[in-house]
Amino acid sequence: MRLELGHVLINDVQFGEETKIDSGVLYVNKEELIALIKEDEHLKEVDVEIAKPGESVRITPVKDVVEPRVKVEGPGGIFPGVLSKVDVVGSGKTNVLKGCAVVTTGKIVGFQEGIIDMSGPGADYTPFSKLNNLVLICEPIDELKQHDHERAVRFAGFKAAQYLAEAARELKPDKVETYETLPLLESIEKHSDLPKVAYVQMLQSQGLLHDTYVYGVDAKQIVPTLMYPTEIMDGAIISGNCVSACDKNTTYHHLNNPVVEDLYAKHGKEINFLGVIITNENVYLADKERSSNWTAKLAEYLGLDGVVISQEGFGNPDTDLIMNCKKIEQKGIKTVIITDEYAGRDGASQSLADADPLADAVVTGGNANEVIELPPMDKIIGHKQFVDIIAGGFDGSLKEDGTIIVELQAIIVELQAITGATNELGFNKMSAKGF
Repeated sequence: MRLELGHVLINDVQFGEETKIDSGVLYVNKEELIALIKEDEHLKEVDVEIAKPGESVRITPVKDVVEPRVKVEGPGGIFPGVLSKVDVVGSGKTNVLKGCAVVTTGKIVGFQEGIIDMSGPGADYTPFSKLNNLVLICEPIDELKQHDHERAVRFAGFKAAQYLAEAARELKPDKVETYETLPLLESIEKHSDLPKVAYVQMLQSQGLLHDTYVYGVDAKQIVPTLMYPTEIMDGAIISGNCVSACDKNTTYHHLNNPVVEDLYAKHGKEINFLGVIITNENVYLADKERSSNWTAKLAEYLGLDGVVISQEGFGNPDTDLIMNCKKIEQKGIKTVIITDEYAGRDGASQSLADADPLADAVVTGGNANEVIELPPMDKIIGHKQFVDIIAGGFDGSLKEDGTIIVELQAIIVELQAITGATNELGFNKMSAKGF
């Protein structure tokens, strides 16, 4: 499967009479966009703001971040099973608005939402401070149930991203990147001298506003399965959860998964990247056992030499992470796990809720319990009063002058890339021998 991603570079976002892209500037008809989002009867009020890099702006509580993309050639459309019909995506051509994003905020949906600071020390922890953000402030109707509230805000972000991306449908991209994954046997034959590696992507699926969707289906309803990495780039996986911000993979993260991008960068050179095994994170022990058994079975069936596993969430999903790692290692397959840590504010506590001696190669994103101070901002987009109750905050986090004292878990951060992870796997460069 071959996908060309055309980067349409966006250097600025402004409101204008017509939604269009001209000389790197995205002009947005604010009234037209608001009318589109307000078609949802669950939203009482909708407004749109712009937040640019370096501005004294704080966005909170952040529900999701979405990068505008439009399918210009090939089957299906962006966000299949959600906004587009159910079809297999990941091939053809897709144009991407690079340098901007849609951010959704408004009245808090769940307590595990986050903060984006466009400047100051908080900006250093989030990739979204470097983007020109179009922020949707979505206020629900009175007494709307949480799951309906979440769905309304989720769809608002997707509809806005789709609306903006249409402006790039006919444009010639500033840059084109090509990604290709051959059918399994062809790939093994073409790169027979390289270690066979796959990515195990654990999807948050514990329910209670902890949901991820695959082609529109809640991930807790699936069993582990295989995907072409390019399917993910076309929006086959989307976020629908309110997990702690530093553990949450927003839809933007799925579209720009750095693990996928890093593995592609090494494909055909140091490794043979065969694809992605997606699996879920469950609440009950029997479900955890079932999914981790299937994941290990698929890794063995593919004849893999190595696996990189990433986790979404913490605490309960630590068990899923270690089960996946342990069972895959027991198949004789080298494994690296990617996770952040919850080691207490002093860094002295057990960093993961589960452990095993076979989990001996770890890429860490650092301690999410570390406390930081965010200075006051001139402008707040959203509602600052929720800072005291979001995960990472506490009673008294928000000071009278607008300063915020929070743990890092309150910041919308980036999924850790795997620089050096293939070295952790211990492969001999350019050789698949010796396993």
